[in-house]
Amino acid sequence: MSEWFQFGDTAPIPTDLPTLLLGLLLSFMCGQILAWIYMYTHTGLSYSRNFVSSLIIIPITVALVMMVLDNNLITAFSLLAVFAIVRFRNILRDTLDTAYILSLIVIGMACGTQKFSTAIVGTAVASLALIFIWFTNFGSRQRYDLILNLQWSEPLSRLNYLQQFLKRHSLKTRLASQRSDEEMDRTHLSYRLLLRDPDRVDLLLSEIKQIDGVSDVSSMRAEDESEV
Repeated sequence: MSEWFQFGDTAPIPTDLPTLLLGLLLSFMCGQILAWIYMYTHTGLSYSRNFVSSLIIIPITVALVMMVLDNNLITAFSLLAVFAIVRFRNILRDTLDTAYILSLIVIGMACGTQKFSTAIVGTAVASLALIFIWFTNFGSRQRYDLILNLQWSEPLSRLNYLQQFLKRHSLKTRLASQRSDEEMDRTHLSYRLLLRDPDRVDLLLSEIKQIDGVSDVSSMRAEDESEV
């Protein structure tokens, strides 16, 4: 079968079929590894099945391109001309998605230039780095656990009582916003809380609803500080 492929290849240097298959299969496996990591660690709202599929196809395509070029300058310029006619455009909303694309392009280049050890080590290091970033939540500046919104109908001079109550449940409390409604004779308050025990949110909500002057209580988990 290898002889048949070489017979059908009229290039000056015949295709080395075992090397070709090894490079393409290795690029496929490396793409699979990073695609699975992306599926498991992705937490944003921009998840796309097609994008995950492209993570597998990109290194295979890049590896094949590198094999076609084969240090041939004329072929390289011809390929650039083709890409200038047929352009691939895609808007990536997440910067980390771009990191996946760039990593797989480089891995595909390593497979296509027969630097298989480089591709394997590069995939392993990139995988460990991506898992580390996801597992440690590296770069996050989350300082609060809960956003608590409520309506206060008592005089503002009694807010100290409410704040003392919140301090019993939280290590850190910050009044994020205060808006008075003169027609309804009440004040809308929004607090940011760093809870002593994040698993006891239900207890906090049930107790605060029993305080005189508190109504319309709502809460939500706080995200990174930049999004709060």
